[in-house]
Amino acid sequence: MRLSSKIKFADSKIKKAFEELEHSKVEEKQFYQFLVQAFKNLEENAFAGIQIPKKQIPKEYALKYGIDNCWKYNLPNAWRLLYAVERDEVIILSVILEWLDHKKYERKFKY
Repeated sequence: MRLSSKIKFADSKIKKAFEELEHSKVEEKQFYQFLVQAFKNLEENAFAGIQIPKKQIPKEYALKYGIDNCWKYNLPNAWRLLYAVERDEVIILSVILEWLDHKKYERKFKY
């Protein structure tokens, strides 16, 4: 199923980290572009990522953000964008939780 969505950051800290990437070193600017493209893809289809099984969702996400679902969007260089899909009346939101390199992702999700 394809369902368009609006991008929303889970908190101001995540949004600020994203904005700072735009004005940083060359490697980080490239990563910024990867995130921009991922956000465009999520705006076109909120379900573009891979759903994380509920039993594997870190408890910190449920406590901190009040989510009950988590999706993984694969980025270049083995980075992962983690987000949740929410409904705000008739608008679908892709809520950006964080991005991690593969090693940190595996630790957090206990692979």
